[in-house]
Amino acid sequence: MSAASAVGYAPEAAHPPVEFAVWMQQTQRDAESALARFLSPAAQAPERLHEAMRYAALGGGKRVRPLLVCAAGSAFGAPRALLEKVAAAVEMIHVYSLVHDDMPCMDDDALRRGKATVHVQYDEATALLVGDALQAQAFFLLSEPEPALDPARQLAMVRLLAQAAGSLGMCGGQAIDLGSVGLQLTLPQLERMHRLKTGALLRAAVLLGASSGRQPTPEERSALDDYASAIGLAFQVVDDILDATADSATLGKTAGKDAVDGKPTYVSILGLDASRQLARKLRDDAHRALLPLGEDAHRLREIADLIVQRQA
Repeated sequence: MSAASAVGYAPEAAHPPVEFAVWMQQTQRDAESALARFLSPAAQAPERLHEAMRYAALGGGKRVRPLLVCAAGSAFGAPRALLEKVAAAVEMIHVYSLVHDDMPCMDDDALRRGKATVHVQYDEATALLVGDALQAQAFFLLSEPEPALDPARQLAMVRLLAQAAGSLGMCGGQAIDLGSVGLQLTLPQLERMHRLKTGALLRAAVLLGASSGRQPTPEERSALDDYASAIGLAFQVVDDILDATADSATLGKTAGKDAVDGKPTYVSILGLDASRQLARKLRDDAHRALLPLGEDAHRLREIADLIVQRQA
């Protein structure tokens, strides 16, 4: 079964509209270029650490979080240069989490984005430092003096990213995930874990992008929150479906690992058919949440489609 049919769509639906595809590819290229600029050169001491940071961050990935930053930012009139900086900061947090997640003390994986994980390519100590340094660089970048932001708003953005990455966000979700191996979780427990582990940083990407432009009204912020909540869960549901149905070459990481490791997933709790239905429902919820934003949110709607239709 193909990954597209596994999620529940006809194969042709897995291809985004041409206009969106062009925007997406350009935004991904811009994110890659921004990361390359904002990371230290590999030739700068300590060379091995900087080389490994660039190895981890560059040359792969779907760049979903930068896409969300730029889509939300464009809806609120944010300057492109600021969005590239914010997107790079969010992506650095994401990449650091992947580097640490792949280490033997966590998920112990040898493949990420189609290449050897950092601890395999280098060593465990270097991988640990790569994650630490990427996290520090993200906050360095987001806290740099920025003419387009007043200091109070910039501080609020730094706090938002910190909370999303910490024990009440991504790291908290990872802790629950590690403690759940071999256990039977209820659906609400699984949902809570993924709202933290995956959803918190996706939410931060949306809200940080919007905060880079004009300030959202309370109604608009509520709409963005509801949208982010829906796509955060949808992303994980589709991840679980693909882990159960796609191969490692397609995914760029080890397929079927959750089942082997005894991790609770949407597929293990709901089954494939119900998981596909849930992904579609969450996509519809995301679209509905954006109604107060009108046509300005069209890129966010397209990203919701992309998340549910993705094949890797």
